[in-house]
Amino acid sequence: MSDFVTIRLDGEEYVVRPEDGELRVGRRVGGDVTWLDELDTSAFPASARDALARGDASDSSLLVALRGVVQAEVERGG
Repeated sequence: MSDFVTIRLDGEEYVVRPEDGELRVGRRVGGDVTWLDELDTSAFPASARDALARGDASDSSLLVALRGVVQAEVERGG
C-alpha cells in the first residue's frame, strides 16, 4: 500500500495507513486527516494482514476487519 489509501465502507470513505506493524485509520476532514484509531495489525485475521501486505484495499477480510474498527469508533461516539 502507498502512504495513504482511501477505503470505502458502507458508503463512507476512510483513510488507512500502515506503520510499523500498526494500522492508522482516519477520515479526511477538509484537506486534513483526522485519525480515529491506531491498531496493532496482529489482532487482524491472517487473511486481512496478508491483504495489507499485498496492498489489496478491496480484500473482503480486510474490509470486515476495518468495519469492526469503524463500528467501535461509532459506539465510542467518534
